[in-house]
Amino acid sequence: MKRLMAWRPTARRVVLTAALGLAACGLAGAGEVQVAVAANFAGPFQKIAADFAAQTGHKAVAATGSTGKFYTQIQAGAPFEVLLAADDETPKKLEAEGLAVKGQRFTYAVGTLVLWSAKPGLVDAQGNVLTTGRFSRLAIADPKAAPYGAAGVEVLRALGVLDAVASRIVQGANIAQAHQFVATGNADLGFVSLSQVAVPDKPSIGSWWVVPARLYTPILQDAVLLTKGAGNPAAAALLAYLRSEPARAVIKAYGYGL
Repeated sequence: MKRLMAWRPTARRVVLTAALGLAACGLAGAGEVQVAVAANFAGPFQKIAADFAAQTGHKAVAATGSTGKFYTQIQAGAPFEVLLAADDETPKKLEAEGLAVKGQRFTYAVGTLVLWSAKPGLVDAQGNVLTTGRFSRLAIADPKAAPYGAAGVEVLRALGVLDAVASRIVQGANIAQAHQFVATGNADLGFVSLSQVAVPDKPSIGSWWVVPARLYTPILQDAVLLTKGAGNPAAAALLAYLRSEPARAVIKAYGYGL
């Protein structure tokens, strides 16, 4: 009996030591990946990055901004390893220019454009506020750099009101700034992403119109492995995680299509 009692703690110590050894190996293999994230995807990516770290030990360090400006920065040698774009054209161009790894690109989300106001009742369910002109300022992201801004211009043109409202447009550098203009009252309404106004587990603010998809080119948001991340296991792991069911559930919860 004494031998048996003496043996059991030793066995537990062996198991504990093995478990700690495995954990240490996991931590030793943990890495970091530099990610350029389209401004519209900042909210969901914050949640995805936290879950990614918990699952893999890898850390995703994100910078958010307009896809067009990220493209320019990547061309200039910015240290990004993964790009989560707000379109599919920019990743294609980076592949063609040898700045992204071919065969790694995929659509991680399909964006939804909304016309939003921080004021309850200002934006009606059909978006007629654009034709009635009951507003002073309309915020929109730079259409040359931000796909959601380009989509907003398409909508105005499709509705036949672009010329009529042109003098009322205030332009943000990206969709986050366009959203800020509306949130602070510097613009009465603006074109933003559904993910910015329909945040899971948070009360809705103001009023909005989900723009019918027929009024603008589909916003296919592609992810791509950049050449600077080609040898980084954390970069490959992040792209794989974006395709996982937990990540897809977060993306869908923020109003994106899959």
